[in-house]
Amino acid sequence: MTLWVPGEAGGEAHKRHAPATLRNRDAILTILRDALPSAGLVLEVASGSGEHAIHFAAALPALDWQPSDPDPAALASIAAWRAEAGLPNLRPPLLLDAAGDWPIDRADAILCINMVHISSWNATVGLFTQGARLLQKGTPLILYGPYFRKDHPTAPSNLAFDESLRARNAEWGIRWLEDVNELAERQGFAVEAVHEMPANNLTVVYRRV
Repeated sequence: MTLWVPGEAGGEAHKRHAPATLRNRDAILTILRDALPSAGLVLEVASGSGEHAIHFAAALPALDWQPSDPDPAALASIAAWRAEAGLPNLRPPLLLDAAGDWPIDRADAILCINMVHISSWNATVGLFTQGARLLQKGTPLILYGPYFRKDHPTAPSNLAFDESLRARNAEWGIRWLEDVNELAERQGFAVEAVHEMPANNLTVVYRRV
């Protein structure tokens, strides 16, 4: 779940702040440096506040970064951060619902952070279905967030988090990684790596086969 801190008045009015971004962005960036192509277009699905997009686009200037989100308030936040940063490789945000039609025809990589557990399963299905349409063989689709795994102990904090998510929306909840992997395989992806991350999260790198 993303915790938002509203922006201040004036030029900050539209900017959202996700405190977790400051804690996880460098750990995620370490994985991205190895997993992403050296150049090309990265589509970030469910960009939220836009703070990850700013950080990654600044750190990886050879890549074009395309943020997106289904929430108009999030799009306004992304646009505000983008205007302040002035990064030439950061594109204007797209209105994109993972469970619907995607207004983009190609990408060289897809990144999705903290969406799978706070959206319907149809959004995850759309992520891999549309990802299979956009991505060429060998290109990555990368997920970050909390997951349950068979034969792995579950942190009490993740159990409590899952309960709170389902109480808010019956379609939400931490997914079993095995279910996500099965969906990915059906859509033509293979698991390349599963990275343990801070705060009981995972980064999962899939490749189009």
